[in-house]
Order: sequence, then C-alpha cells, then structure tokens
Amino acid sequence: MKNENENENESQDESMQQIQHPFHRQHPLVLVAEHNNEGLKAHCDGCGELLSAPCFTCIHCNYHLHKQCAEAPFYLPNHPLHPKHSYAGFVLRQRPFKNDVMVYGCALCKEKGNMFFYKCHGCYFSIDIKCDQFSSSFKFNQPSKHDIHQHPLTFFESPMAIDVFKRFSCSWCHEPLTDAIYVCFDCLLKKVSTDSFIIHKKCLDELPTEIDHLTHRLHTLILNRSDSDYLCNLCQKQHSGPYYGCSLCHFNINVECAWPRSTVEDRSHHQHPFTLLRRQYSFICDACGTEGNCISYICSTCSLMVHKDCTSLPRIIKFSRHDHCIFHKYFLKDLTRQDCKICFKEVRLECGSYSCRKPGCNYIVHVNCVLEDKRLYKVIEEEKQCEELEEKSMQSSIIRIIEVNEAGEATKIQHFIHQHCLVLADKMEEEIDRKCDGCMLPISNIFYYCSECPFFLHKTCAELPRIKQHWFRQSNATLNFESFKECDFCYRYCSGFFFKNEDRCCAEACERVKLLY
Repeated sequence: MKNENENENESQDESMQQIQHPFHRQHPLVLVAEHNNEGLKAHCDGCGELLSAPCFTCIHCNYHLHKQCAEAPFYLPNHPLHPKHSYAGFVLRQRPFKNDVMVYGCALCKEKGNMFFYKCHGCYFSIDIKCDQFSSSFKFNQPSKHDIHQHPLTFFESPMAIDVFKRFSCSWCHEPLTDAIYVCFDCLLKKVSTDSFIIHKKCLDELPTEIDHLTHRLHTLILNRSDSDYLCNLCQKQHSGPYYGCSLCHFNINVECAWPRSTVEDRSHHQHPFTLLRRQYSFICDACGTEGNCISYICSTCSLMVHKDCTSLPRIIKFSRHDHCIFHKYFLKDLTRQDCKICFKEVRLECGSYSCRKPGCNYIVHVNCVLEDKRLYKVIEEEKQCEELEEKSMQSSIIRIIEVNEAGEATKIQHFIHQHCLVLADKMEEEIDRKCDGCMLPISNIFYYCSECPFFLHKTCAELPRIKQHWFRQSNATLNFESFKECDFCYRYCSGFFFKNEDRCCAEACERVKLLY
C-alpha cells in the first residue's frame, strides 16, 4: 500500500498538471483541483458559466476553463440534433471568430455568447458547448397526453433545462418556463425563434379535450390538430397545429385564442396593463384601426380596446422606406385627411397609426401596412437610438458651402464627387439638352453646374445623403459614382450615382423610381 508521503506527492503532481490548449496558445493552463472563494467569482471561457473545480487556469492572464470544457473533443462525427449532415462532422470553435461572420447563434438557446461551440462542416448549424453537454442526456420523442403537435416532443424536468431555454416562454400560456416542459426540436432548430414550440407539462396535460366557448354556444368544441393551414374564426389568421373546432358549423379556434392570457402588461409597449374582455360582438381596434372579433383587450385608464396581438405593438420602428424613425400613436389630433404612404388609402386619425415626428414631415402609414413584412423594419427600443440613426443619414454629399443667397440656399458648393466648385442655376443659358451626371435624367429644374467643365447635377441629386437605408433591406447603402455599373434593381448597365450595399448597387435613376412608386 502507498504511504501518506506517496499519496501527497501524487496529489501535488495532479495539481500541477499542465495542458496547452489550442484556443489559448500563448500560455499553458494549470489544473486547479480546489478553489478558494475568491476564485469562484471567475467564469469559464468555454461555457460562460461560473467557474468551479476542477478547472484549468492561466496564471499569466484571466483565462479559465472547466476541466470538462478543456477536455471537450475537437471533432464530433455526428450530432443527434442535426442528423441532416451527419456525414460532415462537427468541429469545436470559439466565438468571436474573426473570419466567421456567417455563424448563427446556438441552434438550441439562440444565444451568440463568446464561448466554445460545435459547428457543422456542411452548413451554418452551431450549438454551444454547454447546450451540447446538456443535449447528450436528451431522451427524444417522449409521448405526451395529447397528440396535438405535428412533431415529436421531448420532455424535460431538470433545472438545467430552464437555464438553457430561459429566453423562451410557454407557447400557450406565455408564462416563464417551469421545471417540467415539453420541447419540439423540429420547430426550435429553425432560424426564426418565433417558430419554437415549448410548453409547460401542466399546460399540455391539463388541456381539456372539449370546451364550451363563449363565441360558439351552439355546440361543444373538440380539440383537434391540423398539419395544414386552417382559418381561426376569432383572430381571422391562418394557423396549423392544435385547434378547437365544431365540425357541424365549420367553426375553428386556435388554441391560443381559446385560452388567452387574462392580463397583458409590458411598459415598453404601453404604460398600463391590458385586461381580457370577452364579448360576442365585433369591434374596431384602437391600435391598428381594423375590425376585431369577440376577444379584445382593454386599457381602462386610456379607454382603449385592442386586438390581442396589438397589445405588444412596438412603440418606435425604423422603416426602410422612410429616413426617420416613426412612432405609434393611438390617435392624431389637429390633422386633416391623410393617406397611408404604402397603400395610399385613408388613415383613420382617431385610430392607431405610425407617423413621423419630424417638423414638416407628414409621413404616416397604417399599422398593418408597415408591419406586414418583418424584413423591412426594425424595432427601436429607446428614442435616443433614433438620433444615432439620423446622424448617420445626415452625412451630406456637399463637402462645403461656399456661398449662399438671401433665402439661405447654397448657391456655390464643393461636392464630394467633383473636383471643381458647382454653381446653382434655374435654367440653361443655351437651348441644349443636358443630362444630370448623377441620375442621368434630363435637366428640367433647378440644378448645379460646373463653370470649368460640362458637369451638371440636379439640386436634389447634389443634396443626396452619402449614406441612406436600403429600400428593401435593414442595412445602409453608400453613395458612389462610377461609369457602366450593372444595377441590381433593373439589371442594366448605368452611369452616374449609385447606392452600394455590400456587394450590390442600385443606380440613382432606379432609386428615384422606387422613391416615387
């Protein structure tokens, strides 16, 4: 048997074990078998969790790894959550990775934290190391009481599951997740997090198979499931999956509409809570101005009645087809008739709409028009973000104003695209056809010209911003000038100004057409 000295020597050898980790090549990492209380305040650079022993640490810099993270394999031949590319294998990497701009967040928790993750060799599927360790204990396709979802469900009741899915809420009651939950990985692993299906066990198991509903008193509604789209008679939207239906009357209600939340409170959208109101009559939503049916939410403080979805309308958005942020208002005072700038139909000023606050800007749109395509707007959380966005868009193409007239108009300027000064004029001295060198369209109104060479710009073209938001994208485009560039909007070779967005460009003439129509 080993004596005490030999055991003590082995313990010391183990505590001094060193490794050279590929993600921290500058120094070796030393194994620490035990931690003092001060050391416990550090976090693992592999999984991001609070550090605990045993772990490896760098004595020269603040870099730590749990022993399990440090010894994680650098290659996995396959992964149960991504059988599609099981042939390709998965490689361990770390965020941030300077050349890996297209890596998505973790397929499971949807986060993009700076930690180790496994990436598929065949696509951009990635999963964080902590979620990979968690998923190794999954027991897939556990049966539930109701077969009402089109995909198999996985059951969890461990506290770790709640930590992984902390960004989500129950798909039916919308409350925070508790220990016992069912998760659909077919829905969860989609790139769009709103497609996820996670539900409390109690919500699923206690869901009645038959209900008597206020909106259809004639017959009992039976719980069913449809893999194809059906129309919900309450929200008037297409759904697939579980629903309560009456086959005799062809009356269907989406499960979420059948069991709505009694109170909705989110001060980032509205300063007061909304309370559920069940009624058998239709109503006009004060938030969007369209008709609702049977189920509404009311704010008694503001005397508002709105759709369920309209309780969470974003307060401020940046729409790609307007230069300024636009704000949601429940009604607009002291205005005459206004038409929506998207559908050109009248906006009801006594109902909700989105409008621009800038003085002199009469931009206004229907709520449903501007929110129809999520790719064309982004939600602004704080009003100060609007100022930051507008500062970028205010960068002028005019480098310097040399002279101004009594009306304050710039009569002589230096433009970033031309080496000589440009002078303001309202008509040609000679009856000759001239084209604007910016948009290549005929000069027909007030313009700038160069007195030293034949160069002309419409006043509107000369005043174009150097940076503007792309018409069809939530990204910035920069004004450029070049001859014979293929426009990605009309696919023709053009000369003059164009807005460049990443690898795409759009000639100014086409850009102006889009602004007009």
